[in-house]
Amino acid sequence: MRHSKTLILVSILAGARCLSAADIPTDWIDPDTGHRVVRLSRDDNTQSLYFHQNAYTKDGRKIIVTTADGGIATINLATRETKLLVPGRVNVLVTGHQTGDVFFTKPAPGDATAAPSADGGMRNPNGLIVYAANTDSGAVREVVKLPAGRGVSSLNADETLLLGSYVDGAPPPTPATNRLPGTDARFGQPNYEAVGADGKPMTYADAKDLRLHNTLMATRAGPPRVLFTISTKTGEIKKVLAEHEWLGHMQFSPTDPTLIMFCHEGTWHEVDRIWTVHTDGTGLTLMHKRTMNMEIAGHEFFAADGKMIWYDLQTPRGQDFWLGGYALATGKRTWYHLERNEWSVHFNVSPDGSLFAGDGGDSEMVARAPDGKWINLFRPERVPDVAGIKNPGSDSLIDIGVFHAERLVNMSKHDYRLEPNVTFSPDMKWIIFRSNMHGPIHVYAVEIAKH
Repeated sequence: MRHSKTLILVSILAGARCLSAADIPTDWIDPDTGHRVVRLSRDDNTQSLYFHQNAYTKDGRKIIVTTADGGIATINLATRETKLLVPGRVNVLVTGHQTGDVFFTKPAPGDATAAPSADGGMRNPNGLIVYAANTDSGAVREVVKLPAGRGVSSLNADETLLLGSYVDGAPPPTPATNRLPGTDARFGQPNYEAVGADGKPMTYADAKDLRLHNTLMATRAGPPRVLFTISTKTGEIKKVLAEHEWLGHMQFSPTDPTLIMFCHEGTWHEVDRIWTVHTDGTGLTLMHKRTMNMEIAGHEFFAADGKMIWYDLQTPRGQDFWLGGYALATGKRTWYHLERNEWSVHFNVSPDGSLFAGDGGDSEMVARAPDGKWINLFRPERVPDVAGIKNPGSDSLIDIGVFHAERLVNMSKHDYRLEPNVTFSPDMKWIIFRSNMHGPIHVYAVEIAKH
């Protein structure tokens, strides 16, 4: 009887929190931070893009979002007017830096078997077609058709190349994993559960790590993964490199059309994760080499000007927290320190490079932060040389700084299985994120200035 009553109470509480769009506030001052928060989206289960995808129109006035049925829409940042751009289920790649068009993939006509792939693209036995939609007129043009088994996830700065990966041969049998059937639409994540060596259920985060490890082991035992480019003009495919590693998080530089960043996926402490390479296959470079056991680096992203790569750095995992930076022109490293409760699933940097933001994390995640569920603004400060006296070899050493954090939004009611994915608006007045804090997923913006 007690068990039944508990289930009823849980159901009541869950139902009370699952508000409709009409009941969710559209504009309020966060009582814990004093910052103004607005709901940009009007329709339930509207989502902003992944944190490193360029999601803003060329004029900076609109943001690209996905709709509840998997289509594409724009939201005017000033008026909050929503305009459906592409209906139906598609996969958004990026907003082009040159044309400002939104590039996306869709299954070839007559094939309904496409599904999202591990690298963020889509797979289809009959191939996918890449399209581009003009954000003003809504006109859609076909860009290029991908061969069967190919998926893409990024577009270069001059919009001449798309980037993706594929398995060069028959993939190995799917390993026994802890992934449950289906994907929870509330979070955009597969369902995971596992039991540890002590016989107790693992946390969601630990169960996910186990799945990453199992997939990595299967990948290394199977045929090579190929990183490739495809011309948006001719459809010519070129291999960039092939490795027995799980390739993912593929990004083109926002400014250098020949520079690729990608990662070795898996549990971060067992892979050398962050790499760059040029489109002709030259210049393969590891961005961060660990110096201690359990040191991790990941969730890498380019600065807006393409001069820096930034990444979550922990020395070691779950104990000491930094945002690491690598200057591509010089190799100079900059690390900014932050506290446990300031760690975030994803970080981002403002268009001018002067500010940073983080989307926080719950107590089950890698930082095990007891009070980490906040959207944070970070103001960086370099640790000064004592009395102005520089170390003679300081130019070759890591430049150290600290983040001064300001809490912007209380995310205590947010379920972090949905990643908020913070980005700065082009005018640097707002930080935009997605949240299920009121039940349905919506896109929100918090004003950086406090009134």
